[in-house]
Amino acid sequence: MTTSSSRADSGFAYSRSFFENLVDSALAHAKKLGATDAGAEASEGCGLSVSVRKGELENVERNRDKSLGITVYVGHRRGNASTSDFSDAAIKQTVQAAYDIARFTAEDPVSGLPDEEDIAKVHPELDLFHPWDVTSEQAARLALECEEAALTTDKRITNSEGAGVSAQQSHFFSAHTRGFRGGYASSRHSISVAPIAGKGAAGFTGMDCRRRMIRSRD
Repeated sequence: MTTSSSRADSGFAYSRSFFENLVDSALAHAKKLGATDAGAEASEGCGLSVSVRKGELENVERNRDKSLGITVYVGHRRGNASTSDFSDAAIKQTVQAAYDIARFTAEDPVSGLPDEEDIAKVHPELDLFHPWDVTSEQAARLALECEEAALTTDKRITNSEGAGVSAQQSHFFSAHTRGFRGGYASSRHSISVAPIAGKGAAGFTGMDCRRRMIRSRD
């Protein structure tokens, strides 16, 4: 996973090493509170989505989100909590919340982390991260071209519900107190169009949506 780990900083606000420290801090605090076991995951996602309709720009949206989730085990009792605040105080409060939930939750005899012999030690490189540095203007032009291509395919296509282009990427790091450590970055990009065909005096219409989703723009 070396490649994805080293490339995961591209376009992200947080690095892999920052996430590792964040998760380790959460796990250490859980053990300090008295947890039997704990697992945590830090993640971040960002992207661009553009939509057009009937030759006009309709929407441009940029998204960015982050999260830290913690699962705490007290024996066979489990508690979960999450936060989007990465400050030390917020992390401790989130771990405390998960610990308190676990303390007062009914026992589940099958609740717990995997046995050590069942934990993956080798993580293959899956080549899932191919960021697309597309601007909103480029995405809008591509969406307009896609819609125009659909409208000129057949004379029975007389209208459109629009076309869209999306470029998204994310990365995460996960670990727990029985030794698992891992994470990776990934990307997904799509282009879609929804043409409408009309036929006959009764004005019958039919709509079809086509979407292509890929990991790499190449």
